[in-house]
Formats: sequence, C-alpha cells, structure tokens
Amino acid sequence: MEALQAVKDMFPRMSNSELMAPVDDVAVTTDKLRQQLLKEGVSESAIQESELIMRNEFASLQNQLMLLKQKHRMLMDTLRQLETEKVDLENTVVDESQRQCKEVGPSARLRQDKYSEASASESEDDNERVDAAEEDTDDEENTFFDTRDFLSSSSFKSSGSDFRTSSFSSDDDDLYAYASDESVDPIIKFAGTKFPYVKRRKKLPNPIEKEKGVSLWSMIKDNIGKDLTKVCLPVYFNEPLSSLQKSFEDLEYSYLLDRASEWGRRGDSLMRILNVAAFAVSAYASTEGRICKPFNPLLGETYEAEYPDKGLRFFSEKVSHHPMIIACHCEGTGWKFSGDSNLKSKFWGRSIQLDPVGILTLEFDDGEIFQWSKVTTSIYNLILGKLYCDHYGTMRIQGNHNYSCKLKFKEQSIIDRNPHQVQGIVQDRSGKIVATLFGKWDENMHYVNGDFSSGKGFDSLSEAHLLWKRSKPPKDPTRYNLTRFAITMNELIPGLKDKLPPTDSRLRPDQRCLENGEYDRANSEKLRLEERQRQARKMQERGWKPQWFAKEKGGDSYHYIGGYWEAREKGKWEACPDIFGHIPCDQM
Repeated sequence: MEALQAVKDMFPRMSNSELMAPVDDVAVTTDKLRQQLLKEGVSESAIQESELIMRNEFASLQNQLMLLKQKHRMLMDTLRQLETEKVDLENTVVDESQRQCKEVGPSARLRQDKYSEASASESEDDNERVDAAEEDTDDEENTFFDTRDFLSSSSFKSSGSDFRTSSFSSDDDDLYAYASDESVDPIIKFAGTKFPYVKRRKKLPNPIEKEKGVSLWSMIKDNIGKDLTKVCLPVYFNEPLSSLQKSFEDLEYSYLLDRASEWGRRGDSLMRILNVAAFAVSAYASTEGRICKPFNPLLGETYEAEYPDKGLRFFSEKVSHHPMIIACHCEGTGWKFSGDSNLKSKFWGRSIQLDPVGILTLEFDDGEIFQWSKVTTSIYNLILGKLYCDHYGTMRIQGNHNYSCKLKFKEQSIIDRNPHQVQGIVQDRSGKIVATLFGKWDENMHYVNGDFSSGKGFDSLSEAHLLWKRSKPPKDPTRYNLTRFAITMNELIPGLKDKLPPTDSRLRPDQRCLENGEYDRANSEKLRLEERQRQARKMQERGWKPQWFAKEKGGDSYHYIGGYWEAREKGKWEACPDIFGHIPCDQM
C-alpha cells in the first residue's frame, strides 16, 4: 500500500466527488468577437448572424459534455457495484469450507457440472493461458457431478478403508484405530500399519523471537530499478521446509502403496490401480492452506527420510540449478517410487501458473509399473485478497499390465461453491471402463465398480467405497499450516545428526533458524547462502555432476545410481562438500 500511495502522490488527480460536483451555468459573451468584426468593417446583420452561430455551437458542445458527464456517473456506479459483487464472491469462496463444516441437512440430488477449460468470468489475461489439461471431445468424459452432497450421504459404505493408519493421523499415541468391518481381510486392512513405533514431535518449537510482518509492496518499492535476481526475499515468505522435503511429503499416505502391493500379490490388479490412483491424488492434500514457499535447495543439497514406522526410506537431491531439478528415490514395502521434477512458471499478473515437468514411476516387486505426471497448479490473489492454490488438468496413470487410469482435476472458478473435485475412470486393455473414481483432492477419494463417469444411473450409494481420507490437522497449527506429517520432516531426532551428510536439508542454518523462531538470524543466513548459491551456475557450466543420481542416456530424466545408504552406514561423507558453511554445533 505504501508503494501505491507513493505513485498516487506523484500523479495527483481530481477526486470523484470533485469531478461529479454540480457545475454552475457558464455565461458566454461575444463582446470581443463583435469588437473585432466591427474593426474589420463587417455589417451589423453579419455580426448578429456570427454571434448566433457561435452560441448554437457552444450550446451543442455543452449538451455533449453534460451527456458524457452522465455516462461517467453511471459508469462509476456500475464499477462500484461490480467491486462489491467481486468482494462478495471472493468471501464466498474463502468461507466455503467453513460453511460446509457447519452445514447440516439431508443429502441433495446429484448435479452435473460441465468441465470447462476456463471460467467466463476470468480476465482476458487468464483466458489467454494454455491449459495444461488436454482437451477431450467426449462430453461424458468432461462431465463432473457434484460430490459434496453425494459424499455426505449417511448411506455411504466403507470398504474397510475408513480407518487411521499411522501416528501422523492420530490424535493420540494409539497407532491402530480401525473401523469395524469384518468383511475385509485383516492382512489388507493392516497393510502399511504394522511397523515399529517411533516417537516423533507433534508441534514445531516455540519461536524465540516475535515475528515481524513484511509488506510485499514496500519491498517492491524499495527495489525498483534493481536487479531482482540479487534481491533476497526475507524468510517471512518461507516455510521451514525445503523443496527436497516437500517432495517427500507426497508420500504421507504411503500405506496406500502398501495395500496396492498386497492387492497385486493376491492377483487383484483392479484394486491395486485404484489404490495407486488414490495415492496420486493424496499428494495434493497437504497443499490446502499452505501459503508460504519452501526453501530453494542449494546445488548438491540432499534430504534423507528413514521412516521405519512407515516401512520406507526416502532420498532426494538437487541435481540441477538452471533449470532447477529435484530427483528422488524411495524404497517401500514391496515397491519403489522414483522421479524428478521441474516447474515451468507463467506469471499472469494476479496469479502464477506452475506446470510440472517430469515423470513419476512406481514399480512393484512383481514387475508391474505405473507412471504419471502431475497436473497444473495455480496460485491466485498474489496482490490482493486471500492467497489460495488450485490444481487442475488431466492425470493419466499408465500401467504395463492390465489397467490404466485417467483422473480429471476440475479447475475452480470464482463462483464455484464445490471446489477441488476429482473424477476418474479405470480402463482395461480393450478400453472398457471397469471402475469410476470421485472425490476431492483435499478430502477423500471413493470408487464404485462400473462406468458412472457421466453421473447417470448412480442411485445405490451403498456401492461406493472409501479409498482414502485426509488425516486430521495438528492440534497446534502455526501460520505455515503444516500437516502432522510435515511437522516431523525437519526434526533432528536423537542420534540422527551424527549420521547425516553435511548436505542434508536439516543442517541448513537459515531453515533451522526459521523453525526455531530466530528470524533476524535466519534472514542473514539466507542472504549468505544465496550469495554462495549464485556461483552454482558457474559450477554447473564447469561440469559439476550430482553425487547420487545420473541423467538417463539420451534423455533428460534422472535415476538413482545407489550408494547413499551404504555410505551412511559407514559414515563416509568425504565426497560431500560442506555447502552450508560452518555454524557452531550449539546453535543447531
């Protein structure tokens, strides 16, 4: 606001009240004209005729000005009305989730909404965007039926999936609280849960300092004319996690992959891909309400996550600086997950569009492989209003055996009262639809056998089965809105620090200071590290290569070459540089 006021003061203008104030009648005299014409020897009759012409022309001009003034007044009234309606619509979108929580009543009828590539109410610049979702001509495939009332029906039947599966979704230390469904095989029901208990923190440390708010407009004003690549954004805009750790957050609901592995081992390929699809959607659940950006990793920065309580171990590394690429590899119970990610961004003034580039690969021990890419993410209200994100587009999960899946994330419009919808279908090799999925990426996913992608003929709600449900939020939320799982990712549990390489994100000083609430020191450390990071491009040009990943021959993707966990077991980190610089141990 300070920047806007400064610019406004540079160009003063009349206020609307002054502009629209009533104007007194203007007196027009022709005395000077008459005197000049008399000097020229013009006759009296010609002078009177000239005066009449002048008065008529002035009267016509005055009428036109009055008409323009009336049009301007009407335009201003219309703009004020539109602005009021815009604020009301934004408040409707922002408060929708709260309204739904309080809403009580019988289930309403199913409604059908046509999937559209863009809302007609969006501005011209948003209409010029190239939607990441592929256009389909089949009307049935573009149909989204309203899931809000459908999912709230009391006649819903869970297929043994509506139970808590780990300490991260529990309100207490009881890891295994399940629904009483005797029809589900206990081995399937308990898949992904029978792992050793590890005590992890349930909240972030209490901040040491009181946080100071930062004005984005003030920063822009103070840095006008400067090289923005050399401007260090304060840590106020960051959350205490790196992008390497954010990639691990996609595996919060890894129990779905454990179940998929068990279903496949029993020969049920359909249930396997249904759980894989639910897992792919669940990766977006943690993004709701997350308005702060993760730290951009330094070149060569790594992150490990050994979670025996989830039956997996994960590793990621920043393998390229320009473009920024993060590669990851995870080993679970009967499966392996890997991929690399790169984001292409487009700035649209009031929003930013992020198009992911890269393929995620899931391989089970029996040889079945699934691959998919993420959908487009947009962040809205960068300048004014409440910041929020949305995910939209088509996700295709390709399998090398019997089934493939297509999921459509519906794009949210400003007047959408039921956002975040996801609908999908599972097809066999012949193209026949054998199952339908539906739900919301921030709440849950369900499935029903058969083709109900058009929303028609779906009368028996008891046939719908719950695949996945989002975990409860933590008891002690912060402004970062981290999930229970995310709160544990930067924790240095006893004995862990001595096993980590010097490149691990947990040892990054600015991120650690932000988590501890040492904001001034976090800013100074961030500035120091960003100065060092500007040498990364030169390092890459001189032939720098990642330590634990290698680029595929003839391609742009990266694969894990192994050796990290073996080096960790031996404690040999000689090949890992101290990329964060020295920091006293008592301050970690």
